[in-house]
Amino acid sequence: MIKKINLGVLISGSGNTLQNFIDQIEQGKLIATIQVAISSKPDVVGLDRARKHGIPTAIVPYSNYKNVDAFSQAITAELDKHPIDLITLAGFVHFYKIPEKYKGKVMNIHPGLIPAFCGHNYYGKKVHDAVINYGAKVSGCTVHFADNVYDNGPIIIQRTVPVLEDDTPRSLAARVFKEECEAYPEAIRLFAAGRLKIDGRKVRILNS
Repeated sequence: MIKKINLGVLISGSGNTLQNFIDQIEQGKLIATIQVAISSKPDVVGLDRARKHGIPTAIVPYSNYKNVDAFSQAITAELDKHPIDLITLAGFVHFYKIPEKYKGKVMNIHPGLIPAFCGHNYYGKKVHDAVINYGAKVSGCTVHFADNVYDNGPIIIQRTVPVLEDDTPRSLAARVFKEECEAYPEAIRLFAAGRLKIDGRKVRILNS
């Protein structure tokens, strides 16, 4: 029997990744419950998406906190109100300092192939701009365990797409996001099944 996993989802904007999770859950492809969606910004579309589907929400405005530690502690306090098996960063643009109790239980997706075009200030359109301007021939997405360094944690899944001659950041983003919609739920399913083992810098996918 497949174990249902409890997710906490951190967002900062449109909630496209959150909506993908919702769609996958409704289609029976992802056996999960989204316990809470926490936004670092008020009045974003992602919060509306969550509320529309009866998902509890919380707002922890980044601008209200004097430093990363205080902000992260406020995020953790909201997560702690719910039974959370896995925290998923879903277009979350701020640094979340992960406490020891959630170590190995936080995932992120990056719209590029780590270790290229990643790190502080590389997110969203900035990644696709950089890929195109550099002349890269392939791009893609990376699902990884998050740690307390930007885009540094061990990689779980990567999927690639070609970079076309006439690509714009928007057209490349759309192609990458299509792969994100498959890769992120797959990583969550593997985690829920107990098939991911962190071994130093590597994530080993165990046989079922």
